[in-house]
Amino acid sequence: MNFTGKYQLQSQENFEPFMKAMGVPDDFIQKGKDIKGITEIVHNGNHVKLILTYGPKVVHNEFTLGEECELETMNGEKVKTVVKIEGGNKMVTSFKGIKSVTELNGDTITNTMTLGDVVCKRVSKRI
Repeated sequence: MNFTGKYQLQSQENFEPFMKAMGVPDDFIQKGKDIKGITEIVHNGNHVKLILTYGPKVVHNEFTLGEECELETMNGEKVKTVVKIEGGNKMVTSFKGIKSVTELNGDTITNTMTLGDVVCKRVSKRI
């Protein structure tokens, strides 16, 4: 399945507790909690380019599926990880105790991030 497209955040659950668990400062959490961010994905074979836009903050990540890469997290930290495809419609990765699953169903992308017992779910629709 190809993830290519532009998606806008529609809803999110447990954003604030998840960001606190990650150690993100309260001022960043307050600024980010109401922004309807845009995720642009270019998926070409095993190469993926992600552009995440949250208000004035833009994060660019590029990686090859199944190979180690360096990604920038939402709080600006750089982490090494491997992103894999599971079940044909899920991109899965883990870093610093966080498991991230991005699942594509039709025109909807659901990103579920788990850190300990805190689960943040973000749903975006293709625009």
